[in-house]
Amino acid sequence: MEILRSLEAVEPRHRGSVAAIGNFDGVHLGHRAVIGEAARIAGDLHAPLSVVTFEPHPRQFFQANLDPFRLSTSKGRATRLEDLGVDTLFELPFNQEFAQLSAEAFIDDVLLGRLGLRHVVIGYDFNFGHRRRGTPDMLVERASQKGFAATKVAAVHESDGAVYSSSRIRQCLMEGDPRGAASLLGAPWEITATVEEGDRRGRTIGFPTANLRLGDLLCPRLGVYAVRAMLTGGEGSGTWMPGVANLGLRPTVNDRGVLLEVHLFDREIDLYGRDLRVRLVDFIRPERKFGGLDELTAQIGADAAQARELLGH
Repeated sequence: MEILRSLEAVEPRHRGSVAAIGNFDGVHLGHRAVIGEAARIAGDLHAPLSVVTFEPHPRQFFQANLDPFRLSTSKGRATRLEDLGVDTLFELPFNQEFAQLSAEAFIDDVLLGRLGLRHVVIGYDFNFGHRRRGTPDMLVERASQKGFAATKVAAVHESDGAVYSSSRIRQCLMEGDPRGAASLLGAPWEITATVEEGDRRGRTIGFPTANLRLGDLLCPRLGVYAVRAMLTGGEGSGTWMPGVANLGLRPTVNDRGVLLEVHLFDREIDLYGRDLRVRLVDFIRPERKFGGLDELTAQIGADAAQARELLGH
C-alpha cells in the first residue's frame, strides 16, 4: 500500500480511484462496511481502491488537552487498511488551514481537484468542512453535479441493535474486556509501536520483555493480558507469536508512565528498535504491587501458564 501524506505528493497516476473517506479510528466493523462497499465498487469499475483520512484526528486538533482516546495510531491504522487490500492511503494533514475549508471546497478542490477521485464512499454520519456543515447527503448531491459519484453507507448494527461505534469499543477496553472489543472491531484490538530499550530487568528473572509505549492511544484497563504479537518488516515478520503482557505502571519496580511489556513464548529475537504489532486477546488479572522480585517472578510464571492455556499454546 502506498501512503501519501500531503496533497502535493499526489501524482497523475494516483487519480481515478474509488475512495472510502473517514477517520476510521480503530477500523471497526462499521468502518469496514464503508471500505468494503468502496472495494466492491472499485472492483466493478476496475479502479484502484483508496482511503482518504486525516492526521491528527480532528478531535485531537480541536481539543488538544483531551486524555488519549484513539483506538489506532497512524501506523496501526495504516497496517489494518493494508490488510483490507487498500492500494493507496491519502493521509491528509489536518491543520488550521484544512479546518477552515468549507464543505464545498473540500469536495471541489480536494476530492475532485487534487485527488481526482472517481467515486467516493462515506458512512451515514460523515460530516466535514468548516464547522462540520457538510453532510453525507450534500456530498452525494454535489458529487453528481460535479461529474463524479458518491455513495452513503447506512449504519451497521450489532446483534443487540446498537450501532457499531468507537465509543463502545473504548468502553470494552477500559473495562478489561478485549474479547468484547474484538467482536466490534472484527479482530483483536492491537498496539503497533517501536520496541524501546528497557532496563533489561525481565532477563534477570527469566522473562525478557519487549517494551512499548501507548503514545496517543487509549489506555485499556491496567493488568496482565494473553497476547499475540507480530513483527512488521524485516527478519521474522509475518508470524503471530503467542505471549503474555503486562500493561501498567510497574508498581513493584517504581517505573513511571504506562508501559506494555510483552514476553513472547519460546522465542529469542532481538526486538529493540523494531516495530511490533501486539493484539490483546484475553484479560488475565488486574495489575497489583508485589512484595518483591521473588513474588513477582512466581506470579509472572503463573500468568504465563494461564496465557498459554487461553491461547492454546
